This record gives sequence, C-alpha cells and structure tokens, in this order.
Amino acid sequence: MATLLYRLGRASARRGAAVIGIWVILLVAAVAGVAASGAQTDDEFRIPGTESQQALDVLAERFPAASGTSAQVVFIAPEGGTITAPQTQAAIARALSAARTAPQVAAVVDPFTARTVSRDQRVALAQVQYPVKTAELEDGSLEELERRVAVAEQAGLRVVVGGDAYQTTGVPVGATELIGVVVALVVLLVTFGSLLAAGMTLVAALLGVGVGLAGLLSLTELITLSSTAPTLALMIGLAVGIDYSLFLLSRHRAQLAEGMSVPESIGRATGTAGGAVVFAGLTVIIAMAGLAIVRIPFLTVMGLAASLTVAIAVAVAITLLPALLGLAGERLRPRPGSRTARLAAGEGPGSLGERWARLVIARPAVTVLVLLAGLGVLALPARDLSLALPDHGRSAPESNERQAYDIISASFGPGFNGPLLLMIEPGSSGKAGLQQAAGRVAAEVARTPGVVGASAPQLSPDGNAAIVQVIPRTGPADEATADLVRAIRDRAGDLEKATGTSIAVTGSTAAGIDVSQRLSEALPPFAAVVVGLALVLLLLVFRSVVVPVKAAVGFLLSVGAAFGIVVAVFQWGWLAEAFGAHTTGPVISFLPIIVIAVLFGLAMDYEVFLVSRIREDFVHGAGPREAIVAGSRHAARVVTAAALIMFSVFASFVTTEDMVVKPMALALAAGVLVDAFVVRMTLVPAVLALTGRAAWWLPARLDRVLPRVDIEGESLAAKPAPPPAPQPAGLPR
Repeated sequence: MATLLYRLGRASARRGAAVIGIWVILLVAAVAGVAASGAQTDDEFRIPGTESQQALDVLAERFPAASGTSAQVVFIAPEGGTITAPQTQAAIARALSAARTAPQVAAVVDPFTARTVSRDQRVALAQVQYPVKTAELEDGSLEELERRVAVAEQAGLRVVVGGDAYQTTGVPVGATELIGVVVALVVLLVTFGSLLAAGMTLVAALLGVGVGLAGLLSLTELITLSSTAPTLALMIGLAVGIDYSLFLLSRHRAQLAEGMSVPESIGRATGTAGGAVVFAGLTVIIAMAGLAIVRIPFLTVMGLAASLTVAIAVAVAITLLPALLGLAGERLRPRPGSRTARLAAGEGPGSLGERWARLVIARPAVTVLVLLAGLGVLALPARDLSLALPDHGRSAPESNERQAYDIISASFGPGFNGPLLLMIEPGSSGKAGLQQAAGRVAAEVARTPGVVGASAPQLSPDGNAAIVQVIPRTGPADEATADLVRAIRDRAGDLEKATGTSIAVTGSTAAGIDVSQRLSEALPPFAAVVVGLALVLLLLVFRSVVVPVKAAVGFLLSVGAAFGIVVAVFQWGWLAEAFGAHTTGPVISFLPIIVIAVLFGLAMDYEVFLVSRIREDFVHGAGPREAIVAGSRHAARVVTAAALIMFSVFASFVTTEDMVVKPMALALAAGVLVDAFVVRMTLVPAVLALTGRAAWWLPARLDRVLPRVDIEGESLAAKPAPPPAPQPAGLPR
C-alpha cells in the first residue's frame, strides 16, 4: 500500500491543476444535486420487525388520518375565567372550525367531545390530525394552523400549538458552530508557524466536507435521511478532514526540513503518513458502517452518511492535498533555524511532548495506577446512563412545542404528551363483535397500574380494526412508561384469548421505546465487534500482543469517561446550565453506539501516529525508553494539534439547542480530550515503559501466520534517499 500511495501522491503533485479541477467539478455537481433534490430530511424512526412498527403499517392503511402526524392546540382561560364559559366555548369552536379548513388537515378532535378539559376548567386540549408524516408537511402548513386558531385570542384566551408535528427537520449551523473552524485555524498556525500551510490544510478539509455533505443531501429523494445525519456527518467530516491533512502536511514539512526534494517528499509523505491516514479512515468507516448490524434503517443511513464524509476526507488527503503541495512547491520548506527545522534535526531543547514523556515514564507504575483511578472515577456516573428518544420536554423553553408540553403536563399529567395506542383486530370474535370486544380490552387495560385512562374504541371505516388510546401516568421518556408498555404486552395474550381478538401496542411513544430497547440489546455485540476489530488491526500493524490489548483497554476507558461526563451533565444536572441543558433526563438512544463508533476511529488514529513513531525508533536500535522519548518528540506535537482541532469542532456543536446533537457533541469532545491526552500520550507511554521489550513481542507461530501490513512505509524507508535539495535563503516558514 505504501508504494501505491507513494505513486499516487507524486502523480497528484505532477498534475495538480487537473486534480484540483476534478474536485471543484465534484463540488459543483454535488451542490447542483442539492438544489435539484430539495434536501428534505425525515425524523421518522422506523424499526421494521417490531410490534409497534407492524401495527403502525396497518394503521396507515386503515386509519390514514390517525397514522400521520398531529398537532396539539392548547387553549388557556384567563385568570378568574373558565374554559367552559359559553363565550369561551364559542371562541374555541370558531378556532377549531377555522382549523378544519387549514392546509393538509384531515381531522380536528374537539376537546369538549373528547373530554380533554382540565379539572380546574382552565385548560382545553384539542388534537389536529394530518394524514402525512412530519417531513411531508408543506411549508407554511403549521404557520397557517397557528394563524387560524389564534382567533380565539380575541376572546382573551391564550393559544399555544405544539405536538409531534413540530419535530425538528434540521439542525441549523450558525456562527457559533463555526468557532470550531476558527480554533482549528489558530491551532494549525501555531503548529506549522506558516499561514500558507495552515490555510492549505483548512481549504482541503472544507472542500472535502462540502463535497461529502452536498452529495449526501442530494440523495434525500432516494434515501430517508434524519436531520441529525447531516450534522453528524458535518462534525465528523470536518474534524477528520482537518486532522488527516494535518498529519500528511506535517510529515511533508519535516522531510523538507531534512533537505528532501519537493516531489520526493510529497510521494513519501503520502506513502507514509498517507498510509496511516487510510488505515485510520478505514477504522472509522468500518465502525460507522457497522451501525447496520443494529438493523434500524435511520441509524444505518446515519452511519453510512458519516462513512461517506470520512471516505471523502481520506480521498482529499491523498489526492487533493498532494496536488496543493505540488503547486506550493518550495514555499512550504521550513526556514533554516525555525522550530520545525530544529525538531527535524533533533537540535535544541526537547519539545514539550518529549519532556512530558520523560516525566510519565520516570515512575510508570505510579502513572498507570493514578490514571486508572482517575478514569474510573470519571466513568462511575455511566452506570446510571438512561436512554430514550427525545420528546418536546427537552426542547428550548421558549419554543411553542415546549410550552405546550409543559402546560399539558401540568394540567392533565405527563402521560398526555405520550399516549399509547392499542390496535385491536378481530379474531374468533369476528368483525361483528369487534366493537364490544375492543371495549372490554379498553376497560381491562384501563385498570392496569400506571394507566390514567383509556378511550372508547374507534373502528376503522372497513370495520376490520379498532384503536384505543391509553394515557400513561408518566411521560413518554420515563422508564415507568417503558415498563407499562411491557406490562400491557405481557397481558395481551390473556386478553386476546378472553376477547377473541389480536392486540398490538403501538404509537410514537411505543415505537420510541422499541427503538431504545433494540439499541440497548445491540450495544454489547456492537462494542465487542469494535474492540475485536481494534485488536485485530493493531495486531497486524504493530505485530505485538501488548500494544493491541493496551489500545483496546484504553479505548474502553475513554468511552466510559465520556459516558460518565454526559450522565453527570444531562441526567444529574451538574453544570447543566453552563452547557445549555434546560432540563435533565435520558439522552438520545443511539448516543452510545455513535460515540463508540466515532471514538474508536479517532483513538486508533492517535494510537497509530504515536506508537508507530515509537516502534520506528525501537526497530532502528533504540532502547524501549529511548524509543518512547524519541517517538514522543516527533509525534506528540501532531497528535496534540489533531486532538485540539477535534475537540474544538465537536465542542462548537455543544452550543446548538438540539438535544440530540448537544449531548453527542459533548461526549465526543470529552472523549477526544481524554483519549488523546490521558490515554494515548500518558497511559500508553507508561504501559510501554513498564513492559519494556515485551511490549513488542509476538509469538513466532503467530508472526509467521499474520500478513504484513506496511502502514508507515517501511518499504519506502528501504529505498535510497535522493540527494538533499538546495535550500534557498529567505524562504517563509
């Protein structure tokens, strides 16, 4: 692979203008695709094969109005007034009559008919049903509904509209999120000491992200894309895009400082650092694509979307960046006497990374014990990790949907924000007896502990199915509601025998519970696959037993610490206000799997770049401790810059109001800091120092069986080096 990448890098440098032109054409084509497709996202969480989804599919055929999305209209009487006063009822009737003619509305449920009036008679709750999913609502439909029901305000009522129809259909990226890019530019400037090098790295990464994100959004007519998928792809694509270009450009400038010619340096940098980039990218791609094993379509698409942006970031690093390097030519060569030149020559005082490595390995046993204790403490809160799909109780306090949610919870109970649906189909009772049988089911379920009440059965137009709405005592994200769903399903068999019917528990709340359960069940095997993959890949690369085991254990420690921090902030409420978390509660169900997949790739990224330099010095005759110090001297600076860039990009997304993205961004930002600085740059050198030469031991039989993978370009190192290039005076740094 090193030889192939060497040739690719040199070819890209020779034909720089053509390579850049191809990437620009790809960007223009992807943007045109976005304009043609409309880039519509869909936050419907489908889970084929589950009871709730099968029932929802039947409901879509037999109850079209009930199978779409819905809005909730809350009417609040003024102080001293009641919602049942004649003039107030008349105002509500006028508002609901206007709502029935609003665009796309299929039906309106009157609160006085449905008896959804609060006990103090100050609040009434009406339902507006749409025959389509949220993503299929036309622009302006909800705004028009709000305008029409607002006529009730003329009678002194307060009107708030919320409900499932207000699901987010996109996460806006604003100036705050771009702070990460600015911080990345500053880090690159400090790392390279060159505006040209820093700008080149950033431009290459941004172009790659543009191609990947636009290409992804142009496919929305062919695939169902959740609003979170592009945001995740943007976060990951931007972070790894900058890092991969940073790794390759750092190697190129170090070789130029040693006197290598520009074409040869581009080829060798692509063959060495580029090989590590390909390896790191493949680990992220495999991990993200591995989300398909969960068998949830929206999560599969999310993983493949992130994989696409990572693949493009790798392609940019090994083709577009060499082209840019070729055009830059000698202008990237460090000036004699500069920091980069002194580091390449091994002159001057030791770097901060070198001094840190000496400190860490001075007492390696103490270092390991202290770090294990500290990481264990950080991971302790992870035991309380609670997962659920987000509801409007986690939305921003000023939003209409959050205000409606809070008013409904206070006036009727939290269960009214997440009702369950029972779909009842005729069995031995026959179609004629369905109404009576469904009524008996509703009465029995209403007596289940944790149930506030159950509605009268509603028959489908063809009479082949009935639905019953069940109101839990607890909210849609509460664990007690999940327990209630399981309790009803456990009783369903006896009720089916007693009534001669077929019963299924469904609705958006039950579907969310099924998603969380499927994800919880898939998490252990997914983590096992990821850790197993790490062991195999690192075994191939480093031909060592200790290195893969150490890397996998360190990865698990990083993930545990990241989960612990998320629980402390978003569930326990520690520093919640500082992070913009307006309420505490369960985090998004797919957070653990996404975080494990992304952090795995990044951890292996840092592992390869640090340990490969240490191994290189050890193979060339340095002692175990000397190799650790020498490797850290060259790699720590790059790993530090990469980690700071990753952290800044992820941390910038913590500022978003979206409660799906916010905890995920915090977990990734915290995980990157812990893995890079605590695990890779501290724990890893300490363990290598403790194990000494045994760290690089591999059983002879296993050594003969395993294929050899040339990640760091050992085959290129065997080639005779070209004569040093002349170094013109006065070149910029």
